[in-house]
Amino acid sequence: MSIRYGLLALLESGPRYGSQLRTEFESRTGATWPLNIGQVYTTLQRLERDGLITPEGGGDAKQQLYAITEPGRRELAEWFSRPVDRTQPARDELAIKLAMAVGTPGVDVGAIIQAQRRHTLQAMQDYTRLKARALAAGPDTSDEMAWLLVLDQLIFFAEAENRWLDHCESRLIRFARERPASGAAPAPSDPAAGPGEAGVPVGRGGGVYPGQNTTEGGTSS
Repeated sequence: MSIRYGLLALLESGPRYGSQLRTEFESRTGATWPLNIGQVYTTLQRLERDGLITPEGGGDAKQQLYAITEPGRRELAEWFSRPVDRTQPARDELAIKLAMAVGTPGVDVGAIIQAQRRHTLQAMQDYTRLKARALAAGPDTSDEMAWLLVLDQLIFFAEAENRWLDHCESRLIRFARERPASGAAPAPSDPAAGPGEAGVPVGRGGGVYPGQNTTEGGTSS
């Protein structure tokens, strides 16, 4: 849906060819979400079908100018004024991966979290460097300002994901420590013995992860 309205927003500035729309969309977002040209033309066909845009002049699909219609302007204005729905979240692969890993025999959930943390921190550093370069160069245009806003969102998202991973790790450790009371799992090693002793793998905060193999060495931090 965001591509549909993104193209409408670009057409609000004047008629465009499909290739122009693709270039301007990627310029506005810093190519964070690259568009396939076929996806652009498919979206344009649907917008035309719905009466939100209209072709101008002749030519085939690749040489066709498109312009926004009044219904298209009204729908675009409604989109800008309508909050993005967060009550129906998109599927998140990482959340699904952790949900499936918990309780799956032989899966080291702690190792999954630690690997993801390293990746997320690296991505955050990369985005921060891009932001520093963007700030040093301007921003002087609306496209550059739009790219900065996208970068800020990516940085904030990475920061939030890293905090969530820390929270997941702590919650899983507490869960593993509480499970022996119900007899559902072997008791973790004696806390007085110190982390890593008696062959029990630990996370950054100590303790065992559900589904973790306790016969092998501990996880790396």
